[in-house]
Amino acid sequence: MNTRRLSFIVAILAVLSLARTASSADNSAGAAPAPAATPVQTVIKEMAKSPPEVVDGYLKLGFDRLGGYAFIPPPFDPAADPKVTPPTGEQQIPAEVKSWSGRKVMVTGYMMPVKMEKGLVTEFLILKDPAVCCFGAVPNMNEWIVVKMKQGGVLPMMDLPIAFFGQLKIGAMFENGYMSGIYFLEGEKMGDVQN
Repeated sequence: MNTRRLSFIVAILAVLSLARTASSADNSAGAAPAPAATPVQTVIKEMAKSPPEVVDGYLKLGFDRLGGYAFIPPPFDPAADPKVTPPTGEQQIPAEVKSWSGRKVMVTGYMMPVKMEKGLVTEFLILKDPAVCCFGAVPNMNEWIVVKMKQGGVLPMMDLPIAFFGQLKIGAMFENGYMSGIYFLEGEKMGDVQN
């Protein structure tokens, strides 16, 4: 596998995420008004109450925090000028989440390998849910992290929740004009299977 494969897989997830968002918007067009406090607003308020735990110098983050808010990717415009930066939707990312950019973090999730060298995974996605790998469930864009290991690679371990360590970068990423994600981890090491 190569970097083009990673780009392809991330682009597919991004397109599916956009399609899911559009479908949800179409289905809710005639829906009743939203309640006073949505589940997303409740999660954001809870995040503010309890800061993430720090373990051995790493901020312990989960997808309850990283994916605990609504993120609607901006639509792809094939007629857009390629020299102009496309819309990113970054204003939707809560300030609390943005504050973790550049920090060393530990994130637990499910590995989806996309590049291997000499039997080790060097590039992969960390997913909130194993159903993306096996059953085709479409994740929201804030429910995956693109990972590139800084040195070497790690053993492939799918279908098990694993802790991954590294420096998190938060912000829109683009591949061939498509928004491909908002989370990137410079991977340092893989931890133990989590329960």
